[in-house]
Amino acid sequence: MKKILILVLSTLLLLSVAGVAFAATETETGTGVVVIGAADWANTYADVYASYMKNAENKDIIDHVEEYPMIATVYEGMAFNKYYGSARGHYYTVQDVTNTGRPHALANCFTCKTPDFTAKVNNEGVSAYTIPFEDMLAQVNESVSCYNCHANTPGELVVTHTYLADAMGDDFAALNAETASCAQCHVEYYFAPETKAVTLPYSSMETMHPDSILAFFEETNFADYTNPRTGVKQIKVQHPEFETYMGKGSVHAAQFSCADCHMEKATNAEGTTYTSHYWVSPLASESIQASCAACHPDLEGFVKGIQAKAEERTIAIGTKLEDLTNKLADAVASEKYTEDELNAIRALNRKGQFYWDFVFVENSEGAHNSRLTTECLDKAEALIDEALGLIKQ
Repeated sequence: MKKILILVLSTLLLLSVAGVAFAATETETGTGVVVIGAADWANTYADVYASYMKNAENKDIIDHVEEYPMIATVYEGMAFNKYYGSARGHYYTVQDVTNTGRPHALANCFTCKTPDFTAKVNNEGVSAYTIPFEDMLAQVNESVSCYNCHANTPGELVVTHTYLADAMGDDFAALNAETASCAQCHVEYYFAPETKAVTLPYSSMETMHPDSILAFFEETNFADYTNPRTGVKQIKVQHPEFETYMGKGSVHAAQFSCADCHMEKATNAEGTTYTSHYWVSPLASESIQASCAACHPDLEGFVKGIQAKAEERTIAIGTKLEDLTNKLADAVASEKYTEDELNAIRALNRKGQFYWDFVFVENSEGAHNSRLTTECLDKAEALIDEALGLIKQ
């Protein structure tokens, strides 16, 4: 046992010297930092930079409103019901946020789109969130790049989006740095009503569960928008990959970081190994699939099986949610219901839509945590069915 312990400690020491971070660290704020752009590191880290630039290859966009027609109704009352582009390469984040067709009043929409805004928040505080969108756009030089995860210190992983540390509380110190780097942006968030600052709706690992997040929104009576026909104060969930992957029921979160599956180790022509910054699905990497083969001989078949099941249920429940929305709108217009009766249906609609949306906008389609995905879909369907049962025939 002592030999094993010494070996483990020695290994950790060697990795530490090599610059591999285990626990997340938070950037300093108010330091007057100027972002060092990705291109400025191109000569020093040629292979990493070349892999980063490969993200430009992932350039195709699918309009989710065409792909999932029910969201034209489910998201009625906000601009996502008119155009909702699919995620693509991080290289395009600035282009995508400026071309959504949705009006952006404030610079807070640049959160997670460019290091220039991240640094501005770190330098100026929450007041940066209320800068006019167009004013900030004039100061933007590039999309997501090195500063977001390294804070101008290559080889070190630094959380530059401090709202993550605020939300994690005491649990932040134990958070794997590679996972924390991705968690800065792949999270559920909302804009604080008073400051318009990006804020995460939890305060610890335990309160990251969808049940706790919904309870927080219920207690604060928060809503992203109101459906104009039904009067339902709805919550628009945002890409909760971190909360899903780290949530109860996750099989891999305690063993593997986001980088283990999405940033493969590559070798250049000289035989030097480096971490690829071409962010892709593990199904697009032969080396990652090979490392998973001991437990998943057919990783692609296994993952696609989970995704197909989750997708089928998500579409079916989304269609049912569309039906509920239309029937509730008819009920409101009919004037045959008391306000208490309508509010009972609205409450169920709001909660059902939240649990459905938690799955719909999570980009792994169930693969990050199939148990939590199933749990959310079960709750969504039960709430929607209950609401439909209150609609008079």
